[in-house]
Amino acid sequence: MGPTGKAIFLTKGVGRHREKLTSFELALRDARIAEFNLVRVSSIFPPGCKVISIQDGLKTLTPGQIVYTVMYDNSTDEPHRLMATSVGLAIPADKDQYGYLSEHKSFGQTDEKAGDYAEDLAATMLATALGVDFDPNVSYDERKDVWKLSDKIVTTRNITQSAIGDRDGLWTTVVTAAVFVNLPTPTDKQPG
Repeated sequence: MGPTGKAIFLTKGVGRHREKLTSFELALRDARIAEFNLVRVSSIFPPGCKVISIQDGLKTLTPGQIVYTVMYDNSTDEPHRLMATSVGLAIPADKDQYGYLSEHKSFGQTDEKAGDYAEDLAATMLATALGVDFDPNVSYDERKDVWKLSDKIVTTRNITQSAIGDRDGLWTTVVTAAVFVNLPTPTDKQPG
């Protein structure tokens, strides 16, 4: 397939098992990306990249394929311990400019707090790259307002997965990912 554009989809999952590695595998299965050879990459959202649904993204992939992803995972075998992972995304208004993805993992944070933190990280990296003037000491909500007014950052978002450690001490793993795919050209589609 020849690409007509780059795209990403966001996904998340949780897994529990007596073996840590198996809990990670089960989290990848829950996120629907276990059948790919995942290669972790740094945090640049390519110029012109589109965010698509997981359903549309999975249609472009085949089992065993090498797939690039910005992914973070977190694990615990401590009963009742709250943990989270999150991938934040900041997309510039100028489609010819690159954006940022960020990864965050934590213990004791809710989905909302972990997600806001990851989103803030990505937006802050983009804002500094774009030269947006802001006060890093003010709240994320206040910075969001400054960035929206600057017309340089068009959107921010995150995907977050939290879980509470299994009460019986099984390994619990959470994973979040932004998965890169190439969109097929119309001529790549098979007839019929």
